[in-house]
Amino acid sequence: MTYTVGEIATKLNIAPSALRYYDKEGLLPFVERSSGGIRIFREEDMDWLELIECMKRTGMPIKEIKHFIDCCVEGDSRINDRLSIIRNQRDRVLAEIEHLQARLSMLEFKTWFYEEAQRRGTCSFYETATPDDIPLEYHKYFERKWRADKEAAENGEPPKKYRAV
Repeated sequence: MTYTVGEIATKLNIAPSALRYYDKEGLLPFVERSSGGIRIFREEDMDWLELIECMKRTGMPIKEIKHFIDCCVEGDSRINDRLSIIRNQRDRVLAEIEHLQARLSMLEFKTWFYEEAQRRGTCSFYETATPDDIPLEYHKYFERKWRADKEAAENGEPPKKYRAV
């Protein structure tokens, strides 16, 4: 079965212009053309297209994707290069996931914080919160405050005011 640019774009949920751009940049060496110059995609092209789209969506620059495609076209002599490229991109994605997990953790904390503030009717509960008042997984967000409060107490000073954001 064959597909047009529009049909394959719909299957991949990308813009047809993206496929034309990929072709222009040399990422689609397997694409055939009709006698009228229209790009013809086959079912077996889907694996390549899905991998290209995966690489693009994980932040790999077009130039690096092109290098990977070139290594694929060159055959088995470039397996090591292809593996290295894929491993590097996987490592980038894992690092991004780690960063996203940290951001999600902050958002989970803030969700808990504002639900607790809503329940108590004030955000100022933060000022007197002790470790016993706070779920263990959110202690890391209070440690700076608790450390400053301890130093202030040791110096005979009142606790510092913190703004709840």
